[in-house]
Amino acid sequence: MAPSLAVPARRGAAALAAAAVLSAAVAPAAFADASPSPKAGLYGTADPKFDGVFRQSLAFVAQNAVGVRPAKSAVDWLAGQQCADGGFAAYRADVSKACDPQKDEFTDATAAAVQGLVAAGGQGDAVKKGLDWLKARQNADGGWGYQAGSPTDANSTSIAIGAFAAAGQDPAKAAVKDGKNPVDALLGFQLGCDAKEEEHGAFSYLKDKDELRADNLASAAAGLATRGKGFLVDPVKKDADAAVKPLSCEGDDSARPKDATAAAEAVDGYLTAVLDKNGGYLLPSMPGAPAKPDQGNTADAVLALAAGGHRTAAEKPLKWLASKESGTAAWADKSPGKLAKLVLAAHAAGADPRSFGGADLVAQLNATGPAPEAAGAAEEKKDEEKKDDDGGLGTWWVVGVFFVASVGAGFLISGRKKKQQL
Repeated sequence: MAPSLAVPARRGAAALAAAAVLSAAVAPAAFADASPSPKAGLYGTADPKFDGVFRQSLAFVAQNAVGVRPAKSAVDWLAGQQCADGGFAAYRADVSKACDPQKDEFTDATAAAVQGLVAAGGQGDAVKKGLDWLKARQNADGGWGYQAGSPTDANSTSIAIGAFAAAGQDPAKAAVKDGKNPVDALLGFQLGCDAKEEEHGAFSYLKDKDELRADNLASAAAGLATRGKGFLVDPVKKDADAAVKPLSCEGDDSARPKDATAAAEAVDGYLTAVLDKNGGYLLPSMPGAPAKPDQGNTADAVLALAAGGHRTAAEKPLKWLASKESGTAAWADKSPGKLAKLVLAAHAAGADPRSFGGADLVAQLNATGPAPEAAGAAEEKKDEEKKDDDGGLGTWWVVGVFFVASVGAGFLISGRKKKQQL
């Protein structure tokens, strides 16, 4: 990253793009006679100032991947965070207060929220408003910065591409500014054969006087975006394992990937080489960050490699994440954003998020927020098995309920209040 102006910009974007690392445990309960809390329905109890929208959105996408439907109160919370113009802040403590477009709204938060709302379902209007906001804030080169008017960066552009893709739109066609599209803008951040050999195919976060610097966070994000993917990646097929093809520089020291497909292959080659060199993990790219394993960025790399159909390459870092030596369990403990990243990585690589290093990531994620409306096929099967073990107790309970209802002697009371809307 550039040592001057680029660093503050990097910090601002990283606070959002890496928001999954800033979260914790169980959401507060709401009673029938209590005033709605700005945090009611929010996943995690850690301060949401920098990552509330991001972690909620990641949680929804991860739950959707495994067939879990979030509680209405949780979906209402995220939808209620949307500003009047369609954008999202990192977190709004008071949703009755109008947003300041120049200070409060962020590309990363908006693009993440769009993906989360698509995953939650039934939020078509909010999704459209979010995408319209992104198109209205697109830079002249076709990309996005972390805020309106900020220089284009690879991370914000990648996550915005993912938002359009999640909504079923082709970003290269749906988001065109003055003839420029975001995919082409993103390709301008990739290092070619004129870079150091170990950096071939990597992506830079920013451009500093036309100089590009290899960045692991940007590379993993671009690995998804160049394949037209958001956070949700379908599981790599068991009988398919595409070979990783690093950027070829033979006979051309200035060679660069010529299109998105070639760019995706090249960055996958970079990520695989770095992961192998480190023993299965990535190191932080943030200037001044301790040189220790970055579990979140490693999970991002798993997603990128799985999106490319590189099963073996994706399994190596996933195995490291599942190991006790990685410290991943403690890193993700009661943190919805981190747990969501792990669920998505395991799902994409063809592993079982409900049995990951001896842990049920899905149950842990669900426990950080309101009880889901639907727990997914695996949980439903367990419930059915439990009913059978109880000797048909479930059936007799249903019969009892219908009997009570027939004589007018019983009813259920819901203590949930509708959460504040924008």
